[in-house]
Amino acid sequence: MILTIHRGTKEIGGSCVEIETEKTRIIIDFGMPLVDRDGSEFNFKNYNSLTVEELIRKKVLPNIKGLYENSIENPPDAIIISHPHIDHYGFTHFINKSIPVYLGKATKKLIDLTAIFTSQPFVISKFNYFDKLKPFTIGDITITPYYNDHSAFDSYGFLVEGEGKRIYYSGDFREHGWNSTVFNSFLKNPPDKVDCLLMEGTTMSRNAGTDKTEKEIQSELENYFKEDKINLIYSSGQNIDRIISVYEACISTDKTLIIDFYIANVLKIISEFTTIPHPDKNNPNIKVIFPYRLSRKMVNEGYGKLLYNFKSFKITKPEIYTNPGKYVLFVRPSMKLDLDYLKNINGGNLIYSLWKGYLKKKDTKEFVEYLKSRNFKVYEIHTSGHADVDTLKAMVEAIKPKLLIPIHTFEIAKYKTTFNVSVRELEDGVSFNII
Repeated sequence: MILTIHRGTKEIGGSCVEIETEKTRIIIDFGMPLVDRDGSEFNFKNYNSLTVEELIRKKVLPNIKGLYENSIENPPDAIIISHPHIDHYGFTHFINKSIPVYLGKATKKLIDLTAIFTSQPFVISKFNYFDKLKPFTIGDITITPYYNDHSAFDSYGFLVEGEGKRIYYSGDFREHGWNSTVFNSFLKNPPDKVDCLLMEGTTMSRNAGTDKTEKEIQSELENYFKEDKINLIYSSGQNIDRIISVYEACISTDKTLIIDFYIANVLKIISEFTTIPHPDKNNPNIKVIFPYRLSRKMVNEGYGKLLYNFKSFKITKPEIYTNPGKYVLFVRPSMKLDLDYLKNINGGNLIYSLWKGYLKKKDTKEFVEYLKSRNFKVYEIHTSGHADVDTLKAMVEAIKPKLLIPIHTFEIAKYKTTFNVSVRELEDGVSFNII
């Protein structure tokens, strides 16, 4: 088998891996970068007027034969998506529509929902679903999905077998979330006889054992929720573990959790696949708010049903106004107009629960400063969605690969000094023969 990492050998995000035999070619993940080639934050708005050819020349898109529309070369046989984070699927709308895309069913639904709420063309038209630990075949390549504990729901790693070789693609994973048993089960029954392990190293620069568990996050939140003031949560609407941590902290402190109808739709999708708190008659402690700007956008674009599905769980701003200390509210910068109405929430708590680097973004920085001007106390309570060094070591020790290849990391040089196996550093776009 021949392996080519088109993007990700020396950066986090933009993941794209090609694996080919003499008969078959597959692409695992086709993500949008998080950073430009110069290390600055990636913003596709700077490139959306360019053609595919221009994007390839600027090295925004990888130069993969047959991948794009109107290519005269034979296309890859399939695209496989590991999970619904944009840095792993964000460029799929560029692919030739004849290429089948394989992904989890929940992943497909979450990508479709994201496309609606962000007005982005993340539409996958030709798709097939896979299930954890159920092998499927593309040409002469067999793929077995392994379920991962990650901050995104429905995340997978893959065992790829072909021409007598076995590659394991770790995907994004960890063991300190609410689904930590997933990784423990993996360690008990890992794929064996692996020739090559492609393993993420997002947190290689951090000391081992420093990542909090979600249970510890819950405990920290409870300390602030006990105060008689409103608590605002600034976190990703698709970080399901964090939503659960916030919900459990609300239950233990007798607070009511308020989510907007975007998060309500996310939780409704996930509730089809697993037991999770979401707005329904069995969860009276969850209410739904309808932010002005987002509501107007959805109605104007013909998606009013996404609001009305949750009208029976609606909480109004006057209700919040009467007793703000009773509530914990998920917020984002676009909700500033809604918060302006709540004149009596000054002096509350803002819980920032995202990667610290996002605080440098203009809209995030301005939003936090706005709340500080209203005498909010700002607390950072977060943990990574990625494996710490000890967990990375545990995967390597369990799999015992003949060769370890870094991917999804800025710390490629640390692999050789951290792991007691042979390490091969690759370059983006350079093919490597697995022998």
